[in-house]
Amino acid sequence: MKTSKTHWKKLENPDYLGAYSLPDGKDMTVTITDVKREMITGTGGKQEECTVAHLKGNKPMILNRTNMKTIQKIYNTPYIEDWAGKSITLYVAKIKAFGEDNVECLRIRKTVVLPDLKENSEDWENVKTALSMGSCDIDYVKTRYKVSTELETKLKKLI
Repeated sequence: MKTSKTHWKKLENPDYLGAYSLPDGKDMTVTITDVKREMITGTGGKQEECTVAHLKGNKPMILNRTNMKTIQKIYNTPYIEDWAGKSITLYVAKIKAFGEDNVECLRIRKTVVLPDLKENSEDWENVKTALSMGSCDIDYVKTRYKVSTELETKLKKLI
C-alpha cells in the first residue's frame, strides 16, 4: 500500500503551484483561465505583488519573467489577456538560484499543447453549442483541442 507523503515546500506556500506540485516530477498540462497582478504572502509573512496565472482545476501559479517570456513565444503575444484559455505544459527544471546549484523550479515547455476534447465535459458541450450555432467549424475546434477521430465524426453530425 502506497502512502501519500507531503513535500515540506507544500507547507511554505500551499496556495500556489511549485516544482513540488508535479506528481513524481512528471509534466503537467494546464489551461490558463486568467493572469493578473496580485499581492501574495510568502514565507515569514512577507507580502509582495506578483504576476499570477490562474489555472483551470488547479492551484494558481506565480509567473516569473522566464515563464512569461515562454508563454509569449509559444502563443506569439505579449498580452496577458490573450493567454486566457491557452494550455501550457509545466515541468521541473533544476537551476542555479539563491546561491545554490540544482534548485528545483517550475518551467513551461516551449511547445503548444492542446488539451484532449473529452465527451460529456463542459468543453464538449461548449463545442457542440458553438458548432450547432455556426460560430465556428471543426478546423477551428482542432486548433483548440486534440480531437479523436471518433469525436470528430460525432461533431460533424452536428453541422
